[in-house]
Amino acid sequence: MIYTNLPHTDIEVSKICLGTMTWGNQNTEEEGHEQINYAIDKGVNFLDTAELYPVPAHKDRYAATERVIGNWFKKNGNREDIVLASKIAGKADMTKFIRTTGFTRESIIEAVEGSLQRLQTDYIDLYQLHWPDRSTNYFGQRGYKHDISDHWEDNIHQVLETMRDLIREGKIKHVGISNETPWGTMRFLEESKVHGTLPRTITIQNPYSLLNRLFEVGMAEISMREQVGLLAYSPMGFGALSGKYLGDRMPEGSRLSLFPQYNRYIGKTAVEATKKYYELAQANGLTLAQMALAFVNTRPFVTSTIIGATSMRQLEENIGSIDVNLSEDIIEKIEAIHNSIPNPAP
Repeated sequence: MIYTNLPHTDIEVSKICLGTMTWGNQNTEEEGHEQINYAIDKGVNFLDTAELYPVPAHKDRYAATERVIGNWFKKNGNREDIVLASKIAGKADMTKFIRTTGFTRESIIEAVEGSLQRLQTDYIDLYQLHWPDRSTNYFGQRGYKHDISDHWEDNIHQVLETMRDLIREGKIKHVGISNETPWGTMRFLEESKVHGTLPRTITIQNPYSLLNRLFEVGMAEISMREQVGLLAYSPMGFGALSGKYLGDRMPEGSRLSLFPQYNRYIGKTAVEATKKYYELAQANGLTLAQMALAFVNTRPFVTSTIIGATSMRQLEENIGSIDVNLSEDIIEKIEAIHNSIPNPAP
């Protein structure tokens, strides 16, 4: 395994982070525990979860994933060996059963306390805002369209004040953002630069894959110059970059067969690009999954790649990608495909 530090900290994390959003829905608690045990055995020490998980969000499954992890900690007792990240859900129709108040001080404190209880731990290493509570472009929206009905008032200073207080209480250690834009990221950084007592945002969890490299457009420079590490999610494009949906296939039990609303990775141009990447991988003796993950793993702005698996075979292949080295020739051919079909699945 390869390790790096969370930016601006001495916390060492594996370049592969174990995602957990299927535990409690597609995967049982027993399967989740099996995944953790295998990942740790392979050197993974970084887990990412959220109060929203498992997906899709549903009141009957609320925070089931955190409970799975908490039960694992209770059984194994090695909390200090794991770097644990979780998130507070933002405002959305799908989260009205959780809360409708956005990122108020009370909401953040309530969310952290709830996560600590379910995770059966005294602290969370990295606490993240799952998505902005203002109207902006995320979750598949390619460009920003201003919404005059959005009456959001800039509360970023107040959010960071609450996070600072939770850090002082020892309940969280560091702050991250997710599904953010360049403007939002710089606003968080601005607050911590101007007000020295406010915590600095150290990571951003955004989608990044061969099918969606929009992070490179406005965010990569911020990431490098400000040292805000990318925790890349959906590096496999909801499984599309395994190649299993090519040829109009829809494997039984696959994520997109169960949740067809997440279809942006199998649109016409996305499938066209996936086919080209698949052929490139095959020509070089690699699986598409290995090549897709190895590409993400080696980007200089990526702190850790968040993988997600519903089977042990997938998990083994995903973690194994850390040992795959892509030649300059393969990288050049990836860039050629990207230039011909750029970002087909934002």
